[in-house]
Amino acid sequence: MSDWSEDAAHDLMSLGGRFALLTRGEGSWLWDADEKRYLDFLGGIAVNCLGTAHPVFVEAVSKQAATLAHVSNYFASPGQLELAARLKRLAGTGAAGRVFLANSGSEANEMAFKLARLHGKPSGRTKMIVVEGAFHGRTMGALSLTPKATYRDPFLPAVPDVVTVSRSIESLEAAFAAGGVAAMIVEPIQGEAGVVELPEGFLARARELTTEHDALLILDEVQTGSGRTGAWFAFQREGIVPDAVTMAKSIGAGFPLSALITFGAASELFYPGTHNSTFGGNPLAAAVANATLGFIEETGLLDNVDARGAQLRAAVADLPFVTGTTGAGLLIGIRLSAPVAAEVRAAAHERGLIINAPTEDIIRIAPAYTIGDAEVAEFLTLFSAALDAVASAHPTMETPA
Repeated sequence: MSDWSEDAAHDLMSLGGRFALLTRGEGSWLWDADEKRYLDFLGGIAVNCLGTAHPVFVEAVSKQAATLAHVSNYFASPGQLELAARLKRLAGTGAAGRVFLANSGSEANEMAFKLARLHGKPSGRTKMIVVEGAFHGRTMGALSLTPKATYRDPFLPAVPDVVTVSRSIESLEAAFAAGGVAAMIVEPIQGEAGVVELPEGFLARARELTTEHDALLILDEVQTGSGRTGAWFAFQREGIVPDAVTMAKSIGAGFPLSALITFGAASELFYPGTHNSTFGGNPLAAAVANATLGFIEETGLLDNVDARGAQLRAAVADLPFVTGTTGAGLLIGIRLSAPVAAEVRAAAHERGLIINAPTEDIIRIAPAYTIGDAEVAEFLTLFSAALDAVASAHPTMETPA
């Protein structure tokens, strides 16, 4: 055990996942304390959309830090107003839309939970529908919306009146038929579940049912928002309009920031005293998000997200032990023919490739929007080597036909 890992074990809470001591980065490349180089194809878990130390990010942080970093929620700042207007435009809320800026995806989903309660309270409806496999965060409210026993059970009892449905339209319809639904929260693509896509027509039917039952449709786009799927929001690929959407991760290109965006009548539910955040929407975070989103828009970078995503899905499909891919844009799940994803992740890390294994047979990648041919080629070389190494350790593992 190296000195850094001993320090981590001694001083940090033991929550796992510390595979290296990273000290610097440039673009999609990172270096650890021993100067080993890694190709980052996880992007800080779908966060570093511009890679590391991008000039746009560096300039935005430096310039804003020299003028105004924090003002509290008693005041507004120019960047905060600019960002709110930008998010409304990108989401297509129209004039009635509103934005609340926070610091993390869990915080945004906590506020969405409260939005649902405010909507349902006058009529006595408190049920919140979630989908099996969902991940909405680790704070108590967001965790109550996350039906994964290993995450939630140590902290029971959870917030009541959360109803879990399967990934089927029939299960969804039955939950609404039972009555009492205030809102439904759903990820357009379930990232932590293994980049799981919902059945065709599921979100459209959810929109119909929530409208029919006067319930809110809230989309958790913490992972899929900010262009990760090739559209600014994944719901725009589905042709629906939600009542609210949450986002975080890529919005700040590595700077902590999240948002709840509301549409139409849902924008009028909160009132003074019902919610706030001391750090939410601080000038430094807003400046970075404005610079990041502005750069993506001005350079047409979402075209690269689409193109590189298609390139990667086509390329990995020909590799041994890969049975298919899921996801959209640069949020990609790679299905394996055996439950060896953790071994593949470890073999990739050993060779200098950062990916992750959200399930036993899925590898998830979420690289920077800025990747090009060089990064794709290196990824394929390293990933292929990792697959070969695991295959050698499992000589009876069959290659898909």
